[in-house]
Amino acid sequence: MSNDNETVTESPAQVVRGLYDALGQGDVPGVLARLATDVVVDEPNALPYGGVHVGREVFVQSVLGAMMGYANVAITDAAVFEGPAGVVGTLTGTLTAHTTGEQYPLTMVEIHHVEDGLVRKIDVYTKNPDELAAFYARAEAGTR
Repeated sequence: MSNDNETVTESPAQVVRGLYDALGQGDVPGVLARLATDVVVDEPNALPYGGVHVGREVFVQSVLGAMMGYANVAITDAAVFEGPAGVVGTLTGTLTAHTTGEQYPLTMVEIHHVEDGLVRKIDVYTKNPDELAAFYARAEAGTR
């Protein structure tokens, strides 16, 4: 017999899939809904927005704001894998510089710590972070 008042709890993998769906749609409120208020996001130091960011508003302003300030972000594929150490997500897509139209293939692997239905920590690893930083520098300068 089913209880109508029963709460359905998402698995950690479902939480991260929801985060990626919101990111792919540019749905900032949807992104915020999946992050703990004190989420810790650790980005590669080589990037203009690199370092440790604490708090979901800081993440939106410092990381998403910087990425989208330089380029349009199109996520073409996202995969999520859940294991005993947490949730691993892979994102691929294309960045297109606002100033030059240059395109850069984006590949990221993220390790998520999910607790109580919210992402509490994200460790971000990008393929070729120095090349990605150079893309951002060209986008900022308006050169190819």
